[in-house]
Amino acid sequence: MLVLRLKRGLGAGRWLVHCFGLLSFIWLVLAALQNQLGPDPIKQLVLLTGERGFQFLLFSLAISPLARLFTAPLLAQWRRPAGLWAFYFLSLHLLLFAQGYIGWSWVILVEELVERPYITVGTLAWLLLVPLVLTSTRRARLRLGPRWDVLHRLVFFVAALGCVHVIWQVRSDWINAGVYTLICVLIIGSRYRNARRFLKAIRG
Repeated sequence: MLVLRLKRGLGAGRWLVHCFGLLSFIWLVLAALQNQLGPDPIKQLVLLTGERGFQFLLFSLAISPLARLFTAPLLAQWRRPAGLWAFYFLSLHLLLFAQGYIGWSWVILVEELVERPYITVGTLAWLLLVPLVLTSTRRARLRLGPRWDVLHRLVFFVAALGCVHVIWQVRSDWINAGVYTLICVLIIGSRYRNARRFLKAIRG
Protein backbone atom coordinates (compact mmCIF):
# COMPACT_ATOMS: atom_id res chain seq x y z
CA MET A 1 0.00 0.00 0.00
CA LEU A 2 2.80 2.38 0.92
CA VAL A 3 4.65 1.55 -2.31
CA LEU A 4 1.49 2.24 -4.32
CA ARG A 5 1.08 5.63 -2.65
CA LEU A 6 4.70 6.51 -3.34
CA LYS A 7 4.29 5.61 -7.00
CA ARG A 8 1.17 7.74 -7.25
CA GLY A 9 3.03 10.58 -5.59
CA LEU A 10 5.85 10.34 -8.08
CA GLY A 11 3.38 10.30 -10.94
CA ALA A 12 1.67 13.44 -9.63
CA GLY A 13 5.05 15.08 -8.99
CA ARG A 14 4.99 16.73 -12.41
CA TRP A 15 2.43 19.15 -10.99
CA LEU A 16 4.88 20.02 -8.23
CA VAL A 17 7.39 20.94 -10.92
CA HIS A 18 4.82 23.22 -12.53
CA CYS A 19 3.98 24.77 -9.15
CA PHE A 20 7.64 25.42 -8.39
CA GLY A 21 8.15 27.00 -11.81
CA LEU A 22 5.10 29.22 -11.38
CA LEU A 23 6.12 30.26 -7.87
CA SER A 24 9.62 31.10 -9.14
CA PHE A 25 8.13 33.35 -11.80
CA ILE A 26 5.76 35.03 -9.32
CA TRP A 27 8.69 35.65 -6.96
CA LEU A 28 10.63 37.37 -9.74
CA VAL A 29 7.65 39.57 -10.64
CA LEU A 30 7.04 40.57 -7.01
CA ALA A 31 10.74 41.25 -6.43
CA ALA A 32 10.78 43.52 -9.48
CA LEU A 33 7.56 45.34 -8.51
CA GLN A 34 8.82 45.90 -4.95
CA ASN A 35 12.24 47.18 -6.11
CA GLN A 36 14.11 44.35 -4.38
CA LEU A 37 16.53 43.67 -7.23
CA GLY A 38 19.10 46.33 -6.44
CA PRO A 39 20.24 49.37 -8.42
CA ASP A 40 20.22 47.49 -11.76
CA PRO A 41 17.01 45.41 -11.81
CA ILE A 42 17.28 44.52 -15.50
CA LYS A 43 20.72 43.00 -14.98
CA GLN A 44 19.44 41.04 -11.98
CA LEU A 45 16.41 39.80 -13.89
CA VAL A 46 18.60 38.67 -16.78
CA LEU A 47 20.92 36.82 -14.39
CA LEU A 48 18.13 35.27 -12.30
CA THR A 49 16.05 34.05 -15.26
CA GLY A 50 19.14 32.58 -16.91
CA GLU A 51 20.20 30.82 -13.71
CA ARG A 52 16.73 29.46 -13.00
CA GLY A 53 16.37 28.24 -16.58
CA PHE A 54 19.70 26.44 -16.40
CA GLN A 55 18.73 24.89 -13.07
CA PHE A 56 15.53 23.51 -14.58
CA LEU A 57 17.50 22.20 -17.56
CA LEU A 58 19.98 20.35 -15.35
CA PHE A 59 17.12 19.01 -13.25
CA SER A 60 15.37 17.67 -16.34
CA LEU A 61 18.60 15.91 -17.38
CA ALA A 62 19.12 14.47 -13.91
CA ILE A 63 15.70 12.81 -13.81
CA SER A 64 16.58 9.77 -15.94
CA PRO A 65 19.72 8.85 -13.92
CA LEU A 66 17.76 9.36 -10.69
CA ALA A 67 14.91 7.19 -11.96
CA ARG A 68 17.38 4.39 -12.69
CA LEU A 69 19.21 4.86 -9.40
CA PHE A 70 16.06 4.65 -7.27
CA THR A 71 14.19 2.26 -9.61
CA ALA A 72 11.43 4.84 -9.97
CA PRO A 73 10.39 4.98 -13.65
CA LEU A 74 7.48 7.31 -12.83
CA LEU A 75 10.05 10.04 -12.22
CA ALA A 76 10.30 10.27 -16.01
CA GLN A 77 7.00 12.17 -15.94
CA TRP A 78 8.83 15.07 -14.31
CA ARG A 79 11.20 15.50 -17.25
CA ARG A 80 8.90 17.27 -19.71
CA PRO A 81 7.53 19.93 -17.29
CA ALA A 82 11.08 20.62 -16.07
CA GLY A 83 12.26 21.01 -19.67
CA LEU A 84 9.36 23.32 -20.51
CA TRP A 85 10.10 25.56 -17.54
CA ALA A 86 13.77 25.60 -18.51
CA PHE A 87 12.80 26.84 -21.97
CA TYR A 88 10.37 29.37 -20.50
CA PHE A 89 12.93 30.96 -18.16
CA LEU A 90 15.69 30.88 -20.77
CA SER A 91 13.33 32.56 -23.24
CA LEU A 92 12.64 35.25 -20.63
CA HIS A 93 16.40 35.53 -20.15
CA LEU A 94 16.85 36.16 -23.87
CA LEU A 95 13.91 38.58 -24.14
CA LEU A 96 15.07 40.63 -21.14
CA PHE A 97 18.56 40.84 -22.63
CA ALA A 98 17.14 41.95 -25.98
CA GLN A 99 14.98 44.60 -24.31
CA GLY A 100 17.33 45.84 -21.62
CA TYR A 101 20.74 45.63 -23.28
CA ILE A 102 20.36 45.96 -27.02
CA GLY A 103 16.93 47.58 -27.40
CA TRP A 104 16.04 45.11 -30.19
CA SER A 105 18.73 46.69 -32.39
CA TRP A 106 20.30 44.30 -34.91
CA VAL A 107 23.37 46.55 -35.17
CA ILE A 108 23.99 46.41 -31.41
CA LEU A 109 23.26 42.68 -31.43
CA VAL A 110 25.97 42.02 -34.02
CA GLU A 111 28.41 44.13 -31.99
CA GLU A 112 27.56 42.19 -28.82
CA LEU A 113 27.96 38.84 -30.59
CA VAL A 114 31.43 39.87 -31.81
CA GLU A 115 32.61 41.42 -28.54
CA ARG A 116 31.03 38.83 -26.21
CA PRO A 117 31.20 35.31 -27.69
CA TYR A 118 29.39 33.87 -24.67
CA ILE A 119 26.24 35.57 -25.99
CA THR A 120 26.64 33.65 -29.24
CA VAL A 121 27.01 30.40 -27.29
CA GLY A 122 23.93 31.14 -25.19
CA THR A 123 21.85 32.05 -28.23
CA LEU A 124 22.89 28.85 -29.98
CA ALA A 125 21.90 26.82 -26.92
CA TRP A 126 18.46 28.45 -26.92
CA LEU A 127 17.99 27.83 -30.65
CA LEU A 128 18.79 24.15 -30.16
CA LEU A 129 16.13 23.97 -27.45
CA VAL A 130 13.38 25.22 -29.77
CA PRO A 131 12.96 22.00 -31.83
CA LEU A 132 13.16 19.94 -28.64
CA VAL A 133 10.26 21.87 -27.10
CA LEU A 134 8.21 21.73 -30.29
CA THR A 135 8.61 17.93 -30.43
CA SER A 136 8.19 17.26 -26.72
CA THR A 137 4.61 15.98 -27.03
CA ARG A 138 3.64 12.31 -27.12
CA ARG A 139 2.19 12.75 -30.61
CA ALA A 140 5.49 14.13 -31.92
CA ARG A 141 7.37 11.26 -30.31
CA LEU A 142 5.13 8.68 -32.00
CA ARG A 143 5.37 10.46 -35.33
CA LEU A 144 9.16 10.76 -35.29
CA GLY A 145 9.80 7.26 -33.98
CA PRO A 146 13.50 6.44 -33.46
CA ARG A 147 14.47 9.86 -34.82
CA TRP A 148 12.90 11.45 -31.72
CA ASP A 149 15.54 9.91 -29.45
CA VAL A 150 18.32 11.09 -31.75
CA LEU A 151 16.92 14.61 -31.86
CA HIS A 152 16.38 14.91 -28.12
CA ARG A 153 19.90 13.86 -27.27
CA LEU A 154 20.84 17.31 -28.51
CA VAL A 155 19.90 18.42 -25.01
CA PHE A 156 23.33 17.20 -23.85
CA PHE A 157 24.95 19.70 -26.21
CA VAL A 158 22.58 22.39 -24.96
CA ALA A 159 23.68 21.71 -21.39
CA ALA A 160 27.35 21.77 -22.40
CA LEU A 161 26.85 25.07 -24.22
CA GLY A 162 25.08 26.40 -21.13
CA CYS A 163 28.14 25.57 -19.02
CA VAL A 164 30.40 27.35 -21.52
CA HIS A 165 28.04 30.34 -21.49
CA VAL A 166 28.19 30.53 -17.69
CA ILE A 167 31.94 29.99 -17.37
CA TRP A 168 32.84 32.42 -20.15
CA GLN A 169 31.14 35.38 -18.47
CA VAL A 170 32.30 34.70 -14.91
CA ARG A 171 34.62 37.35 -13.52
CA SER A 172 34.98 36.54 -9.83
CA ASP A 173 32.33 34.15 -8.51
CA TRP A 174 33.50 30.79 -9.82
CA ILE A 175 31.67 28.69 -7.24
CA ASN A 176 28.29 28.56 -8.95
CA ALA A 177 29.87 28.06 -12.36
CA GLY A 178 31.99 25.22 -10.98
CA VAL A 179 29.03 23.53 -9.28
CA TYR A 180 26.85 23.72 -12.39
CA THR A 181 29.66 22.40 -14.57
CA LEU A 182 30.35 19.51 -12.19
CA ILE A 183 26.66 18.56 -12.13
CA CYS A 184 26.52 18.75 -15.92
CA VAL A 185 29.62 16.54 -16.29
CA LEU A 186 28.20 13.95 -13.89
CA ILE A 187 24.86 13.85 -15.70
CA ILE A 188 26.38 13.58 -19.16
CA GLY A 189 28.85 11.00 -17.85
CA SER A 190 25.96 8.90 -16.57
CA ARG A 191 24.50 8.95 -20.08
CA TYR A 192 27.82 8.22 -21.82
CA ARG A 193 26.51 5.21 -23.70
CA ASN A 194 23.56 7.18 -25.02
CA ALA A 195 25.90 9.94 -26.14
CA ARG A 196 27.94 7.37 -28.09
CA ARG A 197 24.78 6.07 -29.75
CA PHE A 198 23.85 9.62 -30.66
CA LEU A 199 27.21 10.24 -32.34
CA LYS A 200 26.93 6.94 -34.22
CA ALA A 201 23.45 7.92 -35.42
CA ILE A 202 24.74 11.25 -36.73
CA ARG A 203 27.61 9.56 -38.57
CA GLY A 204 25.16 7.12 -40.12
